[in-house]
Amino acid sequence: MITYQNLYNNSNMTQIAERGNIKVFEHQRDLSVTPGSAMNAYFASEMNVRRRQVICDLSQAPVTVQAGAMQWMVGNVTCTTGVKGVGDLFGKALRGAVTSESAIKPEYQGTGLLVLEPTYRYIITLDVTDWGNSIVLDDGLFLACYSSLQHKTVMRSNVSSAVAGNEGLFNLGIQGYGALCLESPCPEEELIEVTLDNDELKIDGNMALAWSGSLNFTVERSGKSLVGSAASGEGLVNVYRGTGKVLLAPTLY
Repeated sequence: MITYQNLYNNSNMTQIAERGNIKVFEHQRDLSVTPGSAMNAYFASEMNVRRRQVICDLSQAPVTVQAGAMQWMVGNVTCTTGVKGVGDLFGKALRGAVTSESAIKPEYQGTGLLVLEPTYRYIITLDVTDWGNSIVLDDGLFLACYSSLQHKTVMRSNVSSAVAGNEGLFNLGIQGYGALCLESPCPEEELIEVTLDNDELKIDGNMALAWSGSLNFTVERSGKSLVGSAASGEGLVNVYRGTGKVLLAPTLY
């Protein structure tokens, strides 16, 4: 039997989100300060610069996390690589090489508790079902998800997306049913969710954090011609076309 003191009943930790067995806590203040760092810590807390941490109850569902994200675990917990053979290892290594994500993402299962490393980034929880059971992530955002979700490499629909848009040719795609946890550069209160119904969204810059796998993503000229693009001063834009959703940051990150 395991009991916890000063974890869930910690007055300095507030639960700010919950999705399935994934709970997100926020440290309201940084209490581990010195006289020299106290002022910076105070104003950081006032400006919402706070540590946030994910706690997963593995008795409800196993989870897959970004490599190196585990801080501590307790109880009957086992960790595996999730590799199911040579072919699967090769596929994951290739996906890691082209998407800037870790090649091997450890999977944790059992009946215990898994606590991830605290981060100053903003943690966003999503249900992949709400995204048509398929979502594509910008590089470096993945933190954790249900192990039942499938990871795949999503290639842009044209090479110009990588060459002209400086965005990279591949992204990490997540498919299936379950909860997904992202490390966002922006708080959820600032994010804009755009829903397309057989329409298109054009963005001048790298501001899309995630989008439905059903959308067609390309990089195109903002105008119909080179002269028109030059005259508008916009040049190339990221275009999301079709039916689905796009999660949009308010500024470049």
